[in-house]
Amino acid sequence: MNDYTQVKLAVIPYSETATDILAALLAEIGYESFVPDENGLTAFVPQPLYDEGSLRGVIEAFPMEAKIDYKSEFVAGRDWNEEWEKNYFKPIVIGDECVIHSTFHTDVPKARYDILIDPKMAFGTGHHETTSLIIGEILKADLKGKKILDMGCGTAVLAILAVMKGASDATAIDIDAFAYENALENIRLNHTPGIKVLLGGAEILGEDNYDVIFANINRNILLADICAYAKCMHHGSFLYMSGFYVEDIPVIREEARKYGLEFLGYEEKNRWVAVEFKML
Repeated sequence: MNDYTQVKLAVIPYSETATDILAALLAEIGYESFVPDENGLTAFVPQPLYDEGSLRGVIEAFPMEAKIDYKSEFVAGRDWNEEWEKNYFKPIVIGDECVIHSTFHTDVPKARYDILIDPKMAFGTGHHETTSLIIGEILKADLKGKKILDMGCGTAVLAILAVMKGASDATAIDIDAFAYENALENIRLNHTPGIKVLLGGAEILGEDNYDVIFANINRNILLADICAYAKCMHHGSFLYMSGFYVEDIPVIREEARKYGLEFLGYEEKNRWVAVEFKML
């Protein structure tokens, strides 16, 4: 059963930066989805993973001057598409290049790449800066005939777009079972059956070699897993990573350098960044 605990958090004084940092810290202890509002944000965590002690630990260690109040409640499994339709998910339009929408949306603008996403509780609709930044990198990249990996795939929107752009082979991996099921569903919706979906983390990567890797997770997981990504790359492979802030770039660069990855640059949106590396 896809039961969740919903936690409403009020941040005083409110700022978008504070809620972004709070969401990033909560993601590190298992929270999957975040909906900002004028007071803070609402966060969702699978019910078995909810631990009030861990939540209090995040609040007590919060790195900004702020008071954080919270209220939690159990949310029984339900039709998450209906919840998103009523409250959260609006179509994403990126120029005339890409539109991301759900089956319940009408009057969707025309775009070169039309992606159907029924997100349920999986992360990755394009609303968050990290997802939209990586989507921008995919739109710029030449992926024709390339073998790609989407780590922490969530809805699998990145793998789906990569295949639409000509990637010949795609693997999407997520550690969350619900995201795994949602990725399979979205792949069917977009008629991109060539995408292989796996349940797990970097430990299941094995000996496969990829031309391009996309990893949109968070700073700590990326730092721990860069070595595993590097083992799956060859000379000339590219690695795009997001899920962290511009001030985190130096530590990411230093870790990547240990494994022969050359830093090529980054794109920034509201302090969130996507970085590009190339295997030497």
